[in-house]
Amino acid sequence: MSERYQQLKALTDAFTDSFNRHDLDATMAFFSDDAVYEEMHGPRREGKAAIRKAFEPLFSRRFGSMRFDEDDVFIDAGSGKVMASWFLHLTIDGQAVALSGLDLLYFEGTQLVRKATYCKAKAPLYVAVKETGA
Repeated sequence: MSERYQQLKALTDAFTDSFNRHDLDATMAFFSDDAVYEEMHGPRREGKAAIRKAFEPLFSRRFGSMRFDEDDVFIDAGSGKVMASWFLHLTIDGQAVALSGLDLLYFEGTQLVRKATYCKAKAPLYVAVKETGA
């Protein structure tokens, strides 16, 4: 494995660990100032302040203690991209549940510039698109 591959794996592990420790400051330290976060249910957050605001409910333990367990990881060292699938354990309405999903993480150097999150769901999320006339 290349040095860059090992670096991206270590960054991904540390990023996940910051979530599992409920350490919002440590999590935010991974993001570049102009990073983009695409949430699993649609919204797109741009910049650290907007991303932090989106994460605050999770880190406040509003959903109880959250824990991400890694399922599988694919790393493209040349492009700085990581696809990490996971199970998220949390509490909703007093019941312990687990969500299955994945993150697409885009790194430039050691900074996270984009995080796109996807989750398995009963129904797909549809978004409006502009017709191209094609």
